[in-house]
Amino acid sequence: MKIIIIANRLPVKIERSDDGFNIIRSEGGLATGLGSLETESDIYWVGWPGIFTENEKEKKEITERLHDLNFHPVFLSADQIENYYEGYSNSTIWPLCHYFFSYIEYRADYWEAYQQVNSLFCDESMQFIEDDDIVWVQDYQLMLLPKKIRDKKPNANIGYFHHIPFPSYELFRVLPEREEILEGLLGADLIGFHTHDYMRHFISAIYRVLNINCNLDEVNLDNRIIHIDAFPMGINYEQYNQAPKLPEVKVKSDLLREKLGERSIILSVDRLDYSKGILHRLNGFAQFLENNPDYHEKVSLAMIVVPSRDTVDIYAELKTKIDQLIGEINGKYSKLGWNPIFYFYRSFSFDELIAMYDVAEIALVTPLRDGMNLVAKEYLATKCNRPGVLILSEMAGAAIELQDAIIINPNDTDQIENAILQAMNIPAKEKKERLEKMQKRISRQDVRKWSNDFVKELLSIKTQNKEILQKVVGKRQLNQIKKSYDDANSRLIMLDYDGTLSPFTSKPEDAIPSAEVLSLLKKMNSDPKNRVVINSGRNHQILDKWFKGLNLDFAAEHGMFYKENGKWHRNLNTDVVWDDEILDIIQHTIDKTPRSYMEQKEASLVWHYRNVDIWLAELRSQQLVNALIGPCARLNLQIVPGNKVVEVKPPDFTKGSEVIRRMSLDNYDFILAIGDDTTDEDMFRVLPPDGVSIKVGNFSPAAKYRIPLQSSVVPFLTNLIK
Repeated sequence: MKIIIIANRLPVKIERSDDGFNIIRSEGGLATGLGSLETESDIYWVGWPGIFTENEKEKKEITERLHDLNFHPVFLSADQIENYYEGYSNSTIWPLCHYFFSYIEYRADYWEAYQQVNSLFCDESMQFIEDDDIVWVQDYQLMLLPKKIRDKKPNANIGYFHHIPFPSYELFRVLPEREEILEGLLGADLIGFHTHDYMRHFISAIYRVLNINCNLDEVNLDNRIIHIDAFPMGINYEQYNQAPKLPEVKVKSDLLREKLGERSIILSVDRLDYSKGILHRLNGFAQFLENNPDYHEKVSLAMIVVPSRDTVDIYAELKTKIDQLIGEINGKYSKLGWNPIFYFYRSFSFDELIAMYDVAEIALVTPLRDGMNLVAKEYLATKCNRPGVLILSEMAGAAIELQDAIIINPNDTDQIENAILQAMNIPAKEKKERLEKMQKRISRQDVRKWSNDFVKELLSIKTQNKEILQKVVGKRQLNQIKKSYDDANSRLIMLDYDGTLSPFTSKPEDAIPSAEVLSLLKKMNSDPKNRVVINSGRNHQILDKWFKGLNLDFAAEHGMFYKENGKWHRNLNTDVVWDDEILDIIQHTIDKTPRSYMEQKEASLVWHYRNVDIWLAELRSQQLVNALIGPCARLNLQIVPGNKVVEVKPPDFTKGSEVIRRMSLDNYDFILAIGDDTTDEDMFRVLPPDGVSIKVGNFSPAAKYRIPLQSSVVPFLTNLIK
């Protein structure tokens, strides 16, 4: 088994030299985390090498050099870099995911390039991916890739991690390619996000855009389950925690302290991007200086802005505004020997950055929207010499973990001002306690744990999906069941109706049996060895009407009534008189839930919500169940949540009790039960060990076999009785 990491960039820096190329491995957070996987498997990387060339000889040389490192380059043309990376990835998806709606650019050539490059990554990966390998796709530049790999390698174990925020459905829905993006991601077996908020947004988009049901953190497709989970990314804690003790870092720290004197330093570190809230932060600091003159000459803001895309108009304009605002603040408040803001528009080496973390008493981390923000964690990890205070935006994913920071809304300059004032005056003991709590958290939830947790969960899903796949009725399973069927002398066949013999319809009264179903049942029932029973939640009047003339046996209303030898029997001796409180509760739910309605049977009440918006349906069904618990407990009634229904009925009879009753009447050497709903699992649980239970649709641990699609049920039964 190999582990194949597919990311937009390979973890290398390639530079031209007189001798050809220098290739230097980069040690970013992702490379460190994936390099520390607890596995004996070989790790392969696929990605863009970060260098542009159209020279085939150079491409060959770079490829050969990278292959020695198990790196596989995907070379991009200038147009592809422009339209796929700068275009769709960073001018469409990036602003969408960071809630900058007005910055989103929609262009057909962007989307075309995005599809094209995702296909290039797939083609490169296909050269060495085998069925047992783990494939881990990284981030928003490659959201179509999981499905592309799945289409070519159906048995691959594919994970995807989204390193930036996932937007709410209301924003995501504006994306013209929303369906293709979601379908691309659903090629994965495990989809990871930094926080549960992003999980929730993604699941909401899945069922609203694709109309696919999600069961908590799972999406059920035909032949596998996709898991969605939160994996908060961490840092290499030990590396950052020990770095301030290194001699070369100590020299830099001492030099900085000497230059700064007794002045307190507030540190801000960002890449140049509109999502980082740099202008809001500067305005908040200016307000602090305006309203708190006592702190003049005592505190300075050290602002590091790492250059990024500054040839793009939006970023160039942002850079100009930052320069101007810093100039205005320094021009207004500077005094001889004191600048309010030290501004660095460049990258810092690791040693320089650690020294800055070390001397800074406060870190001001206030993005307007951020997937995680590792700067906050890096700062905390380095505070081994003296405590520091973290001011953190509630819009950063890290805020969920770092609750002992001073959490603020980054849009509010008053909050930024007050947070700086609070940070300057926190007692030393409290400062130390806050820091230790956060350090304990991030030291445990480090980048190694992040990567290993993801791969472990992906492997467990692989095992689960293998079990699901083994249960699917294919040729081998059909032959096994058919042999038992053919060898038997007395057979009991229990068939659910809605969702099993008939597809669901928006109006339940429209689910009339097809001519094909009627013909099949007639043929099955004509075999003297067969006892065929329709075991349904429907009322007995509709079953008689739909199957008139077939001489079938039935169980209606989940075993409340049964028909044998042409005669109906009632299991419940007394009439059910429905309590007004229960009727009022269901009616109240109907009033608040458009497109839902109540069906009143002789022995049960059913609230139907098949045509209701999925989010509202989930909310109302749970509210209804909660409201019914009290009165149903007093009246000894059972609440049965089913497929788009909630049913209230007496508890003594179920589809399972009807199977038990039938088995007591005869000695059957072949028993088959097929159904799609949770109520059908009552049948599966009471079958003898050699019974054949088949779940239609979603996976069920109670059933031996599974038929993923309702449309496959009739062909299965047709093949069974041939």
